[in-house]
Amino acid sequence: MEVRIRPSTPDDEPAIVALMRDAGLNPDAVEGWLRWKYWRERSDWPGARSFVFASESEIFAHSGIVPSVCLWNNRRATVFHMIDWAASRGMVGAGVAILKHLRGLADALIGVGGSQYTRKAFRVFGLRPCGTTTLYVRALHPLLGLRDRTRWNWKTLPEFGRNLLWALAAPAVRYGAWRAPRIAREEVQSIASVLPSARANMTVLERSIASLTYFLDCPIAPMVLHGLEKDGKRRGYFLLAFAAEQARLVDCWVDSEDPGDWRAMLNCAVHVALQTPGIAELVTLASDPMLSQCALESGFRAKWTEAVHILPKAEGDSIPTNVRFQMLDSDAAYLQTLR
Repeated sequence: MEVRIRPSTPDDEPAIVALMRDAGLNPDAVEGWLRWKYWRERSDWPGARSFVFASESEIFAHSGIVPSVCLWNNRRATVFHMIDWAASRGMVGAGVAILKHLRGLADALIGVGGSQYTRKAFRVFGLRPCGTTTLYVRALHPLLGLRDRTRWNWKTLPEFGRNLLWALAAPAVRYGAWRAPRIAREEVQSIASVLPSARANMTVLERSIASLTYFLDCPIAPMVLHGLEKDGKRRGYFLLAFAAEQARLVDCWVDSEDPGDWRAMLNCAVHVALQTPGIAELVTLASDPMLSQCALESGFRAKWTEAVHILPKAEGDSIPTNVRFQMLDSDAAYLQTLR
């Protein structure tokens, strides 16, 4: 039996979904969702975003990627975050083969969290820590979190009590002269001047007009883009995604190193989430000190922290430090269930 690694196609969708379910994963498999993740054209990334280890008749392993670019070692380096990584128990080494293949296609692989199998693979392959990222939660309307009784368990009431206390203790939403107008899909070019840029002692994963436009078309968790303005001048932006009763601040940037400006951005995002019907909480990932501290000062609470790991293509390569990792750099932006 001949097996090889190849880019997947839409015809592979049923087999990929079955493989993921057999591996204990819960794929977001509503019609059209995987097509957007893996096969929808992206003008900022013409390459494949999903790979299979397969014979002519059977798929033994799969991995998708979220591609990114960062300035590293004085060059623009391609970085892959692996998602939906699954392998058949009947083909030993299939998952490892996919990982090795992807390592050869990028300057580095980056990983955050993952299943027990994924974490073990990180250790075996020598992925090295290059920072941490923390999930922050801002409780907004705790009662809304009780609406779906099918999800009730022994944690429900303690979590409701905690969220109620967090909501009552959160500071008032104040953003002064700042404004956050919504940016339509055809207007994304208007924020080109305030996209993320490299900072001292921080590696920044790039954004582009094309990548943000792609995410605005997400069918899994609808997204809205807001500009950030003060005194009529564009200063930054933020991108919100919505899944069930949760709003997610999946990407943001302020062209400033003033903590007050970053707090204003967060408060604008909180205001938008509060005005959106049915939203119980706002969550975000933060790995850089500025966003983390400003989140805490704006009524967010830390829920969990994970190490950010990286594996360069060349074993002797130095690794970037303090990688700025946002939800948009993985599938956390649109997963239906976020722990």
